[in-house]
Amino acid sequence: MKLCDFDYYLPKELIAQSPVEPRDSSRLMVLGQGIEHRYFTDIIDYFEDGDTLVLNDSKVIPAKLAGKKSTGGHVEALVISKNISGYECLIRGKNIHEGTRLHFGELEARILGVIKSENTGRYLVEFNCNGNLNDILEKIGEAPLPPYIKKKLEDRNRYQTVYSKIKGSIAAPTAGLHFTDGLLEKIIERGVNIACVTLHVGIGTFSPVRYENLEDHRMEPEYISISAESAEIINRTEGKLIASGTTAVKALESSCINGKITAKEGFSELFIYPPYHFKSGIDGIITNFHLPKSTLLMLVSAFAGSERLITAYNEAISNSYRFYSFGDAMLIFR
Repeated sequence: MKLCDFDYYLPKELIAQSPVEPRDSSRLMVLGQGIEHRYFTDIIDYFEDGDTLVLNDSKVIPAKLAGKKSTGGHVEALVISKNISGYECLIRGKNIHEGTRLHFGELEARILGVIKSENTGRYLVEFNCNGNLNDILEKIGEAPLPPYIKKKLEDRNRYQTVYSKIKGSIAAPTAGLHFTDGLLEKIIERGVNIACVTLHVGIGTFSPVRYENLEDHRMEPEYISISAESAEIINRTEGKLIASGTTAVKALESSCINGKITAKEGFSELFIYPPYHFKSGIDGIITNFHLPKSTLLMLVSAFAGSERLITAYNEAISNSYRFYSFGDAMLIFR
């Protein structure tokens, strides 16, 4: 398939600018034999005793910094990762080059060099700070919201899932934003097993696919961790296996050997797009409505079927569903 096969038109007014309250009051499109229009609180109706729900417990780091160059020009930096030489950052600003000095309040930084990459604006940065940079980010950083969200987020926790634990993502696993503690308790009371996996959402989330031939695109590596306990819970599932989010799907598919989930810690560059054979036995995916031409849309298309999914998207648009990170949800069955 080609990149153009994953394009569609979305009216700008359907791009959600803020989350709904409470979390589970968002709308839910259920794509099964047909299409049902429900609310997320109704998702419990689709779980049964013996099912397993897989959640990604990664927590978003407030990795966005706003500051100035030493010459006074405004800059924004997104801290991506650390290596032995410094920190990889995406930086927006004019005339950024080796030696440029940046100031984020009391935190100072210096550009060590440009990182050659298809992601423009990527630099190696040295931060001059006392203590752990992550601790400083918790104090002065902002949630790295996607660029299509123009409204300021007043409560940083609304860009975290209620079950997030392991710090490391630079974007939220947004399918999980709809769950509340109370809804999860009701799901557990129904006899559903909960298995947590960790996939830290990386810079690939912000990276557009630049090639018309999808096989030419390379995913950025993302850290994955699945414990032996979680693998056991998933493998002994008697009912349906339902993954919350494309990140949970990628974690499962990256750790599946001979039809079984194995304990794993490492990095995955898995790129899922049609046609793809799912190995992990997933029966359903909870997901949001994704951007045109995005790798997330491609993954969901591989699971649902491209024609079936675009039909559902067109109906969502006709019914004024809210799209993207703070938008409404889908529950997709094979």
